This record gives sequence, structure tokens and C-alpha cells, in this order.
Amino acid sequence: MAATRYRWFVIFLLFTITVVNYIDRAAISYAITDIEQTFGLSKGASGAILGAFGVGYAVTTLIGGFAVDRYGARLILTIAAVLWSISIGATALAGGFLSLMFARVLLGVSEGPNFPALTGAVKHWLAPHERVAAFGYALVAVPIALAIGGPIVTHLLAWFEWRATFAILFLASVVWVPLWWIFFRNDPSQSRFVNEAELAHIRTPDAAPAKPTLSKREGLGKALITNPTLLANYWAFFVFGYFLFFFMTWLPSYLKIEGGGVYGLNLEDVGLFTVAPWLCAAVSLWAMSHWSDYLLKKTGRLRVARSYLIAGSQLIAALAVIPVAFTHDLWMGIFWISIAVAASMGPNAAFYAVNVDVAPQRAASALGIMDFAFAISGFLAPTLTGWVLDIRGSFTDAFLLMAGLSLSSVVVVLLFHHPDRHRT
Repeated sequence: MAATRYRWFVIFLLFTITVVNYIDRAAISYAITDIEQTFGLSKGASGAILGAFGVGYAVTTLIGGFAVDRYGARLILTIAAVLWSISIGATALAGGFLSLMFARVLLGVSEGPNFPALTGAVKHWLAPHERVAAFGYALVAVPIALAIGGPIVTHLLAWFEWRATFAILFLASVVWVPLWWIFFRNDPSQSRFVNEAELAHIRTPDAAPAKPTLSKREGLGKALITNPTLLANYWAFFVFGYFLFFFMTWLPSYLKIEGGGVYGLNLEDVGLFTVAPWLCAAVSLWAMSHWSDYLLKKTGRLRVARSYLIAGSQLIAALAVIPVAFTHDLWMGIFWISIAVAASMGPNAAFYAVNVDVAPQRAASALGIMDFAFAISGFLAPTLTGWVLDIRGSFTDAFLLMAGLSLSSVVVVLLFHHPDRHRT
């Protein structure tokens, strides 16, 4: 009997909702100038609004991991998608600073469980040797969404205005919900679209069985916050998140105001110039995801396939972002930004896979903790940048801070990130 391939349709569903997720998440960065004018907001206030997402996200990404392990991805992601659609609608109806803050916090609360649910789904639906590629296919939605989202949102803003733009995004968000509920099941054995041959393939045993480093008495819960590899992974993912949220929230403003007007692009040009960095990131993420699986197959060592990949790419990101701090040439700025964004995002699937590699029985919970660190970066990157702009009027310090953070993640990963040794 030929095996069905329904597991890849599940990955496609996760890909599509992640595209919607990130277009919704990033849309406000293109509208923020218009929103500032509507309500008379300062850059510091704008930074607080952009960072408010991270506050809500921090709460439910952690809880979401435990909820997915207990109740399954089907229910949790359905509820989450309904709530974040409501939050986008609330943005369209906002009446000022406080209501915008509320809408952004609600968006963070509702989007928090998305990636724990993705991790739980991949854990159940993909064979071990396919997981990083599957994460790659799903997670490449992030840079693709940011690449296509820029032109889409900026054109909507040019054709309509910011309230109507968010109303349109609200309608687009709710379409996915019934598809997920109808076509996804928490376990592939419960799906009528999966035959026995595919189920046998999905349940291929791990080529490198887990070697517990903790006794049952210590428990898996404690391992999630004491395991050196997981802790190093959390920190490196925080740094990746800082890069992502900085460029996602402030790149449009940087292209419009940096250098005393040197980059004074109009709104539609800003949307076009943000395409290159995110497309480079999409290619990098896809390539590194497959490379990680290839390295694991060839060497059988998670240290090579995961740790070295993460450290090397973060080193490139650190070195690439330094020239951005000092250049006032648009094309050089876009060139180095593209390298920095591509390098920082390239090992994204490897970050996710480490949770499954190291803590397979609590993968979604581990992802929840990792995403909690990511959520903190989602608050700090926009907020600190807005504060710096109010005080210094320049992005230079913000870029240098990112370089330092990325170098710190390289050191931490090389010293403490040993997934072969620390499996639970």
C-alpha cells in the first residue's frame, strides 16, 4: 500500500495560519505613522504600543505550551485564531492610546499559543528525520509573511486608511478557523485522511533514542528550567526574537526617517524595500532547515546539526548588523540588513527541533518556555528602540545593542548547548 502524505497538508495548514499570524502582527508597524498623526503620539508612545504585544504574548505562550500538551493543538489553536481575529477588529475600532494598547495586548495573548501548537503538531505528525524540515516549511511562513505583508499592507493603507486596513485583515483572519477544525486531528491515527502506511512512517523510531540525564523523581518539569542545553536555547532564541521584533516593528520607520531624511521613502516604497530582507530570510530558513536534517543524518550528532548551525548563523548576524549602525547609504543598509535578518532567522527550525530532541515528552511545554523568552524580546525590542529614538534621535545604539546580544548568544551556545549530552 502506497503511503498517503497527509502530514504535509497539516504542515501547509500550519504554514498558512503562520502567514496570517505575522501579517496581522506586523501590520501596525506600517500604520504606526498614520496612527501617531491620528492620536498625536510620540515615538516613545508608539514604542509602547508596538511592545504591548509582547506583554500579552509572554502570558499565553508559556501557558499555551502546557495547554497544548494537555488539550491538544486542535482546540487551543482554534480558540487562539478566533481571539486574534477579534483583536485585529478591535485595532480598527481603537479610539486612542489605551484602546490600542488593549488591542495589542489581546493580539499577543491570542497569538501566544500558535508556536507551541505548531510544535505539538509536528511532534505527533512527523517522523524524527523529517521534523526540522517540517518546522522549516511551517516557519518559513514568518519571513514570507513579512515579505509579502509589507507591499500588501502599505498598498491597503494607500488605497484606504488604517482603520479600513485592519477591518480587511480581520476578515482575512477568520477564514482559516473552520479549515483547521475540519481537517486537523491531534493524532494522525484519528484522521480519516491517513492510511496505515503513512501512520507507520510517522511512527518511525528515533534513530538516537533519548538517554535520560534525570531520574524520574526529579521530573520532566524541573528539566525544562534546569537543562543547560534548553537554557542556552532559550537565550539564543531570545536574541533571535530581539532581531525579529526590531526589524518587524521599526524597519519601516528606519527607512523613512533615518539619516536626517536620507532614507525618506514614501509609504509604498517602504513596503517594497522591506521585501528583500525577508525573502533572504525565507531562503536562509528553508536551506538551513534541510541542512540541519542532512547533518544529523550524516553525522548522527545533534551538536553538529543544531548547536554549530545556531552559533555560526548568529555570529554572521552580529557581524552584519554592525555596518548598518554607521552607513547612510540606502542600498548598503538594505544589503547588510538582509544578511543580518537572513542569518538570525536561518536556524529558526533548529531552535524548535531542539525542544523535541532534548525533551520529547514535554516538547510543547519546552517551546512555551522558549517562546516566553521570545515574548520578552517582543516587548523589549520595540519599547527600548522607541525610548532610544526619543532620547538620541538615531538608530545607531539600537543596532550596536543587537550586535552585542548576538555575540553573547554565540558564546552561550558554544559553551552550554550540548543536545546529545543533555537529552531527558
